[in-house]
Amino acid sequence: MDHSASDSETEDHGQPLLRQRSTGDIQKAPACCSSRYGLAFLSCYGFFVVYALRVNLSVAMVDMVKNHSSTNASSSVCPHHSNPIPKHNYTASVYDWDSTTQGWILGSFFYGYIFTQIPGGYLARKYGAKWLLGIGILCTVIFTLLTPLAADLGAGYLIAVRVLEGIGEGVSYPAMHAMWASWAPPLERSRLLTISYAGGQLGTVVALPLSGQICFYLDWTYVFYIFGVVGLVWFVLWTCFVSNSPSSHKRISEAERTYITSSLKNELSPTTDRIPWASIFKSMPLWAIVVAHFSFNWTFYTLLTLLPTYMNDILGFSIQQNGMLSAVPYLGCWCLTVMGGQLADLLRERFHFRTVVVRKAFTIVGMVGPAVFLVAAGYTNCDYFLAIAFLTISSSLGGISASGFNINHLDIAPSYAGVLLGITNSFATIPGMVGPVIARSLTKSNTIAEWRIVFYISAAINIFGAIFFTIFGKGTVQPWAVQ
Repeated sequence: MDHSASDSETEDHGQPLLRQRSTGDIQKAPACCSSRYGLAFLSCYGFFVVYALRVNLSVAMVDMVKNHSSTNASSSVCPHHSNPIPKHNYTASVYDWDSTTQGWILGSFFYGYIFTQIPGGYLARKYGAKWLLGIGILCTVIFTLLTPLAADLGAGYLIAVRVLEGIGEGVSYPAMHAMWASWAPPLERSRLLTISYAGGQLGTVVALPLSGQICFYLDWTYVFYIFGVVGLVWFVLWTCFVSNSPSSHKRISEAERTYITSSLKNELSPTTDRIPWASIFKSMPLWAIVVAHFSFNWTFYTLLTLLPTYMNDILGFSIQQNGMLSAVPYLGCWCLTVMGGQLADLLRERFHFRTVVVRKAFTIVGMVGPAVFLVAAGYTNCDYFLAIAFLTISSSLGGISASGFNINHLDIAPSYAGVLLGITNSFATIPGMVGPVIARSLTKSNTIAEWRIVFYISAAINIFGAIFFTIFGKGTVQPWAVQ
């Protein structure tokens, strides 16, 4: 199997992913006002909703929990920042949850999320991704709206609601990958997928500061109500304007339909029923993605769920400042995700870089770079500017990996991309389940030294994942993926 894949990579060098003999007469359809880019931007909005609903609890949690410390500077390691703004609104309920309970609440989302990864990829391939993705996110929206009620009933009810939210969102990435297998021409994959998935970073960028403002001026319950309504609007648009494939789309131009189907005809398996499970699980290129995805997500999810806590407990930023500063790293990540996608396709299309070289280079930069700056952030002590700068550089560089291992499923097996992403995302969800719990158990005293240990662990896992993918990753369609 590996021998065949290696042979095909010589072909990949001249014309990445597309078979040269079949692409000479394919007329590229314009990007402007096209259906494929319309799908990219609408799915970007979808992932904006997905991540906004995922991270808003991280900020709200700071306000939901009783602060047992005094209100002076001793409640954080570093001095509090003077903040001459109107009085914080404390009208909503607060709860007496210890750090371990908070860790379980923040991690509970992923216990549901992991269950629908592989089923999501399978169902999207068999029945189509449009309704699976739409209804999955709609369920998450409904449970988000129920979050304040669940919190009032108790931590157990809140954990249950978060698990159900995770079940709804679990289908999102596998379903979207399955849809892109039918919609993304090979030489536009990096562009289209990074626009689509950059919505996740954008959702984080908006949700973190906006959640802080909502908590400050209204109360934490409105965080869930406002973002829930934003999700309902997306569902209506998705229902009206999206189709499962170019062939079933009502408004696509004939030129674009021909361009997409012609460019994919040698890459997709003609049958939709048979899935070669044995070959999939024996494929080393797939396990390379699994390890890289797991490693990257360890750092990503740890920061995603605990950065607001770090800002509050260590750096001494208020709830209002907290959301704003917690969002800065993800703004950089969003920018480099989109720019990286453009650069990756440019290198492959114009300069004829082999796909495997591009994927590995972007993975190394996007995983080793964040590890270095994450460790450095642990040594900034109370230098607020340096701490924010290093955390921002760390998260920003992580965005480059979106054009590395994250898209590689479509390179090695486009027909089964949704199923493959379901498998890799199942493993990559484990860090979201255990990462926050381990991090909170290691930081019970909230000292800088304890947080350094958390950063060291994340960095070491990141570097290991980058090395493993560099050794075993591939850039071409595997023999078992084309019947």
